[in-house]
Amino acid sequence: MKQDILQRLTETLEARKQASPESSYVAKLFSKGEDAILKKVGEEATEVILASKGGDKTHLIYETADLWFHCMVLLAQHGVSADDVLKELARREGMSGIAEKDSRTGD
Repeated sequence: MKQDILQRLTETLEARKQASPESSYVAKLFSKGEDAILKKVGEEATEVILASKGGDKTHLIYETADLWFHCMVLLAQHGVSADDVLKELARREGMSGIAEKDSRTGD
């Protein structure tokens, strides 16, 4: 199922944390540390923006997949998973954006 991809990807990312940097792209990224991962997230976010502005839906989907992937690498770096993010989205479901922001900041 499509939903299972997040769980499988999370498991793969966790396994790559222990892998040799020469064995995979993700293992190499983990070995370089958080700054390298953050740089990739920033690059991918920029590419999503450019793809959106370019109007090519296929390219936008491709770049968004890259961004989500690198965000998952960042989450794994911090010991959290896509499931943690999905739980937070579920908590927010049905809540207005203003109310949700106020619940976090007290503004």
